[in-house]
Amino acid sequence: MFQKVLIANRGEIAVRIIRACKQMGIETVAIYSVADKDSLHVQIADDAVCVGGAKSNESYLNMENIVTAAISKGAEAIHPGFGFLSENSDFANLCQECGLRFIGPSGNVIDQMGNKSKAREIMIKAGVPVVPGSNGAVKSLDDARSIALEIGFPILIKASAGGGGRGMRVANIMDEFDNAFETAKSEAINAFGDGTMYLEKYVINTKHIEFQIMADKYGNVVHLGERDCSIQRRNQKVLEEAPSLISEDLRKRMGDAAILASKSVNYENAGTIEFLLSGDDFYFIEMNTRIQVEHPVTEMVTGIDIIKEQIKVSAGKELSFTQEDIVLKGHSIEVRINAEDPKHGFRPNPGKIDLLHVPSGNGIRFDSFIYTGYSIPPFYDSMMGKVIVHGENRIDAINKMKATLEELVIGGVTTNQDFCYMILNNADYVKGEFDTGFIGMKIDSLLEYDE
Repeated sequence: MFQKVLIANRGEIAVRIIRACKQMGIETVAIYSVADKDSLHVQIADDAVCVGGAKSNESYLNMENIVTAAISKGAEAIHPGFGFLSENSDFANLCQECGLRFIGPSGNVIDQMGNKSKAREIMIKAGVPVVPGSNGAVKSLDDARSIALEIGFPILIKASAGGGGRGMRVANIMDEFDNAFETAKSEAINAFGDGTMYLEKYVINTKHIEFQIMADKYGNVVHLGERDCSIQRRNQKVLEEAPSLISEDLRKRMGDAAILASKSVNYENAGTIEFLLSGDDFYFIEMNTRIQVEHPVTEMVTGIDIIKEQIKVSAGKELSFTQEDIVLKGHSIEVRINAEDPKHGFRPNPGKIDLLHVPSGNGIRFDSFIYTGYSIPPFYDSMMGKVIVHGENRIDAINKMKATLEELVIGGVTTNQDFCYMILNNADYVKGEFDTGFIGMKIDSLLEYDE
């Protein structure tokens, strides 16, 4: 087992990984930018190194500085968390070249599955159903126009290196296509340094269902059930839950497809296979070759600590469970708490937190990095934390989450917690009658709350 791990991330996921390491008796090294010197992950780690300026490309995306910090502090492994360098094959390869264990899949696998257009090609060969679209990356705007006409509108334009809803646009008609393509490409270059794009038919009225995978180097691959991530705003997930409302037969078919997808590239470590679900038909859309923001809901219904399992697998251990061991118990919901103002276009609202009260109790969890007196910097994602609840069933979980959001107090900044409460209070959501267009269709009513 590792003696010391460097966490190449910030915010709540860095705190989450540090806590897991501490519980395993592993020393931790945090990295931070000059803007994050007072962040909680810096304070609770055993050691910390400033790796650069406030801008991400000066610090959290600075591969050389991060690897140098790991080596200088005697770390044996690096956990990348999510975002930043977590799906960067160059970083995974650099870690390997420098004798450090990258806690995740190999650079080669990240190249295959982290690149969305390559992953699509691999899935087609493996026999996993995919959404109709381009065969690999498109070469130019002219090429993209021709392919779009063949596929038929509406078209979803996606960055091959994308994730988190970035580098993605929908064109409903050809008149919208050029601008949508160039905007998505520009966003992809700025966010990922890669403007490679591909196209898919935009399938409407679908659910977004993803399966959590864990795999070791001995060929064992297990799925930990699915999450419903259909409650999204502009392709950014807002609320997630596990399990979904699919039938046992469909869960079996989708789970088998997720395992097949993972085995087709000899996948190792934690990963997520994402599907679009339309009726009983499902289509592979992408694989996230990292831990997901929403992993806690899976932990709550399976009892498995996914971060700890990642670390054990990276240290050469076999999975500590088999598929037969996975039993989904109860229901879990997560909402992302962001420093943003929903009533003003979800404008980011960084600032100083002057009061923080976090509810507690059976089946209530708050994964965060904020504290009273902490100032949220304006340079990064607006997510401050995640509220996760677990109930005996879905209605119990909904009621528990509503009560938790009512009690949660984050003073000094505007948050989206009332907006999330309105989602949970919506009759169609409670009945399970929702898809990825839910927020877009109901945005006016969801904003009808008192500030």
